[in-house]
Amino acid sequence: MDAEVILQIEGKAGRIRLNRPKAIHALNTGMCRAMLDALTAWRNDPAVEIVLIDHAEGRGFCAGGDIRMIATSGAGDGSQARDFFRVEYQLNHALFTYGKPIVAFMDGITMGGGVGISQPARYRVATENTRFAMPETGIGLFPDVGGGWYLSRLPGKIGESLALTGHRLDGAECLALGLATHYLPAAALDGAKARIAADPASVESVLAELSIPAPDAKIRAFQDIIDRLFAADTVEGVFAALAADGGEWAAAQLATLRTKSPQSMKVSLRLVREGRSRDSFAAEMAQEFAIGGRVARSHDFIEGVRALIVDKDNAPQWNPATLEGVSDAMVDAIFAPLPADQQWEP
Repeated sequence: MDAEVILQIEGKAGRIRLNRPKAIHALNTGMCRAMLDALTAWRNDPAVEIVLIDHAEGRGFCAGGDIRMIATSGAGDGSQARDFFRVEYQLNHALFTYGKPIVAFMDGITMGGGVGISQPARYRVATENTRFAMPETGIGLFPDVGGGWYLSRLPGKIGESLALTGHRLDGAECLALGLATHYLPAAALDGAKARIAADPASVESVLAELSIPAPDAKIRAFQDIIDRLFAADTVEGVFAALAADGGEWAAAQLATLRTKSPQSMKVSLRLVREGRSRDSFAAEMAQEFAIGGRVARSHDFIEGVRALIVDKDNAPQWNPATLEGVSDAMVDAIFAPLPADQQWEP
């Protein structure tokens, strides 16, 4: 059986290639551990001057995490889910703090866990194939893997809108928002990787040379309306603002939000709001780990995975079914610190 992540040194580059094409390279615990071990080995290896992260074949960089396993674990004691989150977040943090430059090639679907392994990279390459999203509220989860950090640092209230709606961005929009640093045609990627591996010092000039003008970023036209309608302190306030607007765009957002888990939306909005003032990425990951272990065992996550991934009836029965049913005390309990012996550490 082929390895689910291919790790090798090519030229002067450490190559990390996701290789689980049938699952659009969704991450599991073993893949995260293998990547973390490779990064640790390469940290002080003089043969490795740069790290390149991409996918080996198929349509998409990385569609997320192993949601089915997390839900199955959550329906039991949740220990496997917690193990996955612990290792995945250690990988996210290792990438974020890595001393050598990292280039992530976000060619194709880049969602959830794929965001977590691309956003910490110094160079983030988008293409015409990039489809970037944090769609977790639709399955009763929340934008983890550092989502509270990255989304909260986007312009205006775009982070709030993306966290709540799960809206997909294209490569041009990723570039405009700073989620990508470069926009290259997919056809140029193999040449870019070969040149960077041969001469890591040339990474900036190679990416600049091969970059092309990106199409217009559609989301720019909506910045003002997003900032106005997603400014409320509560999800109820966002719903009210969208309902009061009366416009076609606001109505479409409201229709989308009505399909999402009320609990997940409240957790996600708070995560983005608090993430804006969090003082370190490690603190962000520790908070997300506390939330993740609890949400993985919640009714809404197990039901969301059933409805969207297992049975595919796309008719999740959320509980609580309304925003009003999700009390502040319920959300506080999800955000509560873990006992000292259970906390996440880098």
